[in-house]
Amino acid sequence: MTALPLAGLRVLDMASLAAAPLAATYLGELGADVIKLEPPGVGDAIRGWGAQRDGVGLMWKSVSRNKRSVTVDLRTPDGQDLARRLAAGCDVVVANTRPATLRRWGLDYARLREQDPRVVMLHVTGFGLEGPKAERPGFGTLGEAMSGFAHLTGEPDGPPTLPAFMLADGVASLTAAYAVMAALYQRDTEAGEGRLVDVNLLDPLARILEQSLLTWDATGTVPRRSGNRWDISAPRNTYRTSDERWIAMSGSAPTVALRVFRAIGRPDLAEHPDFSDPQRRLARAGEVDAVVADWVAGRPLDEAMAVFEAAEIAAAPVYDVTDLVADEQMVAREVFRRVPDDQLGSLLVQAPVPRLSGAAGRIDHLGPALGAHTDEVLAGIGLDPGEIDDLRTRGVI
Repeated sequence: MTALPLAGLRVLDMASLAAAPLAATYLGELGADVIKLEPPGVGDAIRGWGAQRDGVGLMWKSVSRNKRSVTVDLRTPDGQDLARRLAAGCDVVVANTRPATLRRWGLDYARLREQDPRVVMLHVTGFGLEGPKAERPGFGTLGEAMSGFAHLTGEPDGPPTLPAFMLADGVASLTAAYAVMAALYQRDTEAGEGRLVDVNLLDPLARILEQSLLTWDATGTVPRRSGNRWDISAPRNTYRTSDERWIAMSGSAPTVALRVFRAIGRPDLAEHPDFSDPQRRLARAGEVDAVVADWVAGRPLDEAMAVFEAAEIAAAPVYDVTDLVADEQMVAREVFRRVPDDQLGSLLVQAPVPRLSGAAGRIDHLGPALGAHTDEVLAGIGLDPGEIDDLRTRGVI
């Protein structure tokens, strides 16, 4: 096993909650040393977010895997000075504080670049660093609403529907991680200087919803909610089985749709010009759905899936989390890992997603106790025990 690709990279994570810290998490999984700054006494807000066990936030445990927790009050001049000293020894600085506040604290990109032109700074905000909404606070829900996602999600006669998970934050974090890597690559191979990476919670989600933009611009049509259907393929829906389970199906490839008709005993539809032609089939999507739904409804999940798999049809059961964890493909690939933890005993978490040959992503430990690494990290930038004790007494750390 070779060293992880980001071994030797150091990241200062000054952000809170989800999108920006998740980007730092991905870097840490591939070997970066991530120093997590948290407010003394309370810590990152994500410690109290979502499900808890014995007063311990479960999402914190996963999002802050591999990170070293250091408590610093960034609202104080001494805390700001500590952050600048820490940043001076880091390749990447991650923040999501509003731009004006970062400037007031002297922790914005311009100030950090003065002390180290090679620093790459990731600044994640609600709406971006420029424009009339730049200083507005923002959460993922706003990105999900404004991007068009909620407008497209739900039944045609129902309300716009928000996801029950952090979709906008997740998409933004992935965008941010690859942008940071691009900036580092250019710094180390060409420019010699760092970059400011400006990512918000709206643009990345809008980017992957661009079908709406293309359709509107080219045809003047504003796409509307259509439940589980999608006006690029049919069949495409979820179908209830006789044992009250659900199967999702996609006929995006023309040959797959024709195999569906033959597998359910309707070869006549595979030959009919209104159903064999992809565009003409879309006009009769309701009829296609009715035929498939009727066939699926007469069979239990396992029987229906056996037919679809034998016919190489793109169909899958709709899983809840217990089904997902038990799936043979997930088990074979070790998609989930049980990690020991001092506070919880252990926790089953998602393994690092990218698979690099010879360099598996790491989970050395889950989110640490608040301030668990304060002394060791501050000693590493030259503070002696007396100085650290003084800062702690004054509430700076």
